[in-house]
Amino acid sequence: MLTIDGSFGEGGGQILRSSLALAMVTGRPFRIARIRAGRKKPGLMRQHLTAVQAAAQISQADVRGADIGSTAVEFHPRQVRPGEYAFGTGTAGSTTLVLQTILPALLTASGPTRLTFEGGTHNPFAPPFDFLAKAFIPLVNRMGPKVSVELERPGFYPAGGGKFTVCIEPAKALKGFELTERGQIIRRCGRAVVSHLPAHIAEREIKVLCKGTNWDKSCFSIEEITNSRGPGNIVIIEVEAENVTEVFTGFGEVGRSAEAVATLALQSYQRWLKAAVPVGEYLADQIMLPLAIAGQGRFLTLPLSRHSTTHVDLIRQFLDLELAVERLDPDRCEVRIE
Repeated sequence: MLTIDGSFGEGGGQILRSSLALAMVTGRPFRIARIRAGRKKPGLMRQHLTAVQAAAQISQADVRGADIGSTAVEFHPRQVRPGEYAFGTGTAGSTTLVLQTILPALLTASGPTRLTFEGGTHNPFAPPFDFLAKAFIPLVNRMGPKVSVELERPGFYPAGGGKFTVCIEPAKALKGFELTERGQIIRRCGRAVVSHLPAHIAEREIKVLCKGTNWDKSCFSIEEITNSRGPGNIVIIEVEAENVTEVFTGFGEVGRSAEAVATLALQSYQRWLKAAVPVGEYLADQIMLPLAIAGQGRFLTLPLSRHSTTHVDLIRQFLDLELAVERLDPDRCEVRIE
């Protein structure tokens, strides 16, 4: 049995989620201790427990230690079973991170799967639904499966209450790809989204984006959400290039000005644009695991975050492959899987 130290690297929930994903794909059982030791509140929170339970249900696993606050879990997967499932975090906990846990195993399952998630869809410390739909899923589909996602209603932190569905037509095996150039930019847009908040917040955010990008005013829009459970605000910059679509976000929080929210998204976009790489910081972290499962891939990205370097180390523990990271210059690095 593989033993994982949940405190290594950045010491967060990603170590647990990716361990579950890789265990389901490889059939390798594991035990993880010191779960989320790098966080203020160590152990399983509600969204992490939901990820464990979802993985256990889909892979018919034997699990020990699956309780709120638990700092150690033992996971013995069996056969992955496609079908129709519904999972809820019960709070504003990120549903996209639960999907991140179970999706890899379902991409090559023996039949199609339909998933329904309820909880948080737009959280500051997780991939928002828009990133999932526009940046991540298209790259997954490039690997052979056919995955579609549909948002029924958003769930902003801290109220949650969002809902979305995922339909998966699996492939026999995943195909790797190379992504070393973004190509010509063919579409760009900026959105300021507000839910149960004054419209002037979004108007101020759009002003920041207009000034910072010098795009035509027709590229920007304001979206007022009425069907969410609680208040929320997100700024989204979406850039579609010939070879990749990237999404950059800034989240509204209590005490953070509208201008600061827009600036967060703008700075992420400008850093990516200056580096002239196709894959941004967060997309690199997301696409690394499916490419590793495929056993082949290559992409250029920004220097890896500590979150991503931890991910690299974990993947190497589960899979027998060469996963190399080479720093090309201060703004770029290359990730190779073979």
